[in-house]
Amino acid sequence: MLFIIVAFLGFVMIAGLGLALTSPGGASAKTIKRAQAITATGGKAERIRRAKAAANDPGARRKQLLKGLKDQERAQRKASISLEAKMRQAGLGVGVRWFWIASGVLAVTVLLLMLILRQPIWVAGGLAFAAGLGLPRWVIGFLANRRTKAFTSHFSDAIDIIVRGIKSGLPVQDCLRIIARESPDPLGPEFQGLVENLAMGVTLEQGMEKMYQRMPTSELRFFSIVLSIQSKTGGNLAEALGNLSGVLRARKLMREKIKALSAEATASAMIIGCLPPGVITLITVASPAYMAVMFQDPRGHMMLLGGGVWMGIGIFVMRRMINFKY
Repeated sequence: MLFIIVAFLGFVMIAGLGLALTSPGGASAKTIKRAQAITATGGKAERIRRAKAAANDPGARRKQLLKGLKDQERAQRKASISLEAKMRQAGLGVGVRWFWIASGVLAVTVLLLMLILRQPIWVAGGLAFAAGLGLPRWVIGFLANRRTKAFTSHFSDAIDIIVRGIKSGLPVQDCLRIIARESPDPLGPEFQGLVENLAMGVTLEQGMEKMYQRMPTSELRFFSIVLSIQSKTGGNLAEALGNLSGVLRARKLMREKIKALSAEATASAMIIGCLPPGVITLITVASPAYMAVMFQDPRGHMMLLGGGVWMGIGIFVMRRMINFKY
């Protein structure tokens, strides 16, 4: 009996030692876990090393910079085509709500006028829709484009003022004040807003960003990039701005050259586009009975509608052909 008990205790001891050596919580498991931790740490360090190497690679850094610039340009393009941005570019101080109020009043006025003249309801509705949504937006777009062109035409002169001021020893902010005080509209008011933002503690880079939101031109973007790079890396600002002024004047000369070369095509497109409505108007004035069928018969209405659609398509195609991007 004693032999059996000793044998059983020996078996239990040997089994316990085996389980202790082979169980997951044993030294081997700890060794495996430690090895896995070391491997994971080494893999993480390797990933960090590869990320740093990619960041130091000029090609990868260039791709990352181009991607950031494209994303920024896409976001700025979306922001610049909004109605509020167009109204800021046009220099209108009213809000978007007043624009919609004016558009609604204009649409209702045109609708009532057409109903008083006893025009068909679809004609009155179409004209009211065009007057309420199309005409105000076209006017704001026209004002914004005209103001942007005026700003661009005088912008190189403003850069020359900064170059001469820096060469004579004036700081950049004093040169900006001179531009705001002596430049014509819209260049002077835009720089006046920049000077006021700088006076309130806004950094030059932030002030230029706000100015670009009001006047999104490539020339102003070039100017802000030059100022930003010079403020971070240093260098001869007068020389950099002088080179930028030369580039902007060359761009202006190229625009004028393209406009001169495309003047014949533009005039031809305008004549072709105005010829059919002009002929209809002259015939209506000269012989009203001859054109009365077109305005009184439903088939004439369909013909006028089809002619208007085809004329619109033709004008759109000609506009795309003579609208050069420069």
